[in-house]
Amino acid sequence: MTSIVWLRDDLRLADNPALRAAIDRDEAFVCLYILDEASPGIRPLGGAARWWLHHSLASLRARIEERGGCLVLRRGPAAEVIPEVVAHAEASAVFWNRRYGGAERAVDTGLKASLRDDGVEVSSFAASVLFEPWTVRTGDDRPYSVFTPFWRACLRLPAPRAPLPEPRELRAPASRPASDDLEEWGLLPRHPDWTGGIREVWEPGEPAARRRLRAFVAEDIGAYDRTRDEPGAGSTSLLSPRLRWGEVSPHAVWHEVMASGDGAGRFLSELGWREFAWHTLFHSPDLATRNWRPEFDAFPWPRTDRAALRAWQRGTTGIPLVDAGMRELWQTGYMHNRVRMVVASFLVKNLLIDWRRGEEWFWDTLVDADAASNPFNWQWVAGSGADAAPYFRIFNPELQQKKFDRDGSYVARWAPEHLDPHADAPAPIVDLAASRGAALEAYAHVKGAGRG
Repeated sequence: MTSIVWLRDDLRLADNPALRAAIDRDEAFVCLYILDEASPGIRPLGGAARWWLHHSLASLRARIEERGGCLVLRRGPAAEVIPEVVAHAEASAVFWNRRYGGAERAVDTGLKASLRDDGVEVSSFAASVLFEPWTVRTGDDRPYSVFTPFWRACLRLPAPRAPLPEPRELRAPASRPASDDLEEWGLLPRHPDWTGGIREVWEPGEPAARRRLRAFVAEDIGAYDRTRDEPGAGSTSLLSPRLRWGEVSPHAVWHEVMASGDGAGRFLSELGWREFAWHTLFHSPDLATRNWRPEFDAFPWPRTDRAALRAWQRGTTGIPLVDAGMRELWQTGYMHNRVRMVVASFLVKNLLIDWRRGEEWFWDTLVDADAASNPFNWQWVAGSGADAAPYFRIFNPELQQKKFDRDGSYVARWAPEHLDPHADAPAPIVDLAASRGAALEAYAHVKGAGRG
């Protein structure tokens, strides 16, 4: 008999509880990845995410095979693919690590029930968050809506478990189920191939993720609290896409950082913010499409100014820090967190464009966009989300640039024409002061709805 390890957003061998469960059965097993964009409610991946997935799967497949295992790739609705692979492999057990989005949970719950009805053992495990969403509750048994008490409650729980070791050997069955050709999935853009800048910056895969974690702890974490808001400082962890794809687990990050003892508290609170996003998604599955605060349904979004939206997407708004951030995003699939807040505030509050349009753009262009953090952070900036910044907190990109890019290194790298008096820099598409006033006037409708 064999078992199946269904891999999802956990593309790693180390600290993989589902994989460990299969190994502990002391029998052959199949590692299976399903590209499922057909199940009800499953959101198709954005372009940058598809690029990362291709290369992460290629890396994982090579590492599994060199240890004697096999990785089977299939495309289609999981409710159809899993039973087919179970039947072909004559599998007696299926293991996976839990997911927390609403549509994903519905798929997993249905599969767990149907497989068990067929006599197949099914077990799921905690692997992608430090604390399960149902274990962190307020005193009156509700989900937290404010980060600080949420994180304090997390830290009162038993410490996250130690990461599991990486297996040295894997056992593939003698008869392997047929696998799709990764190249035929078409995850990589061809005409044109716009990923040149992304390739220069990123190396997907578990080995690169572990190297990055070690380098951050050894070289950068000591300065993290002091320089984390400076986009030109280069002291951020760059672990977000690694965590998004599960090339490294949050448990491994937690214990590596705790062992350093240097700047751990501040960085771990950022890991806690990621937890808060996933907990919020668990309790509010429509986080990407509906205002978490229903009073924001009364916000009078004007009809989207397509020219302004396009200028924002291209980094031609005439606002130096905004343009620099949006060009960094397009070229590298990434943007510094401080700048993400600035460009999001500019879109939602200075341009009065619905936060959902920005969330959709980030979903398509970020290598680290996940179903929780992406909408959660957009709603935080917009003022419509959990622990949201007050709507009247409008980031002034000029002041943000003076404070956090004092030497101009970030803008000089990504939007140099703004610092060159002889260059033809685009003129601002909006007046910052006037647009701030218009945003506050629109917000009066939300305050009125809240009183109502």
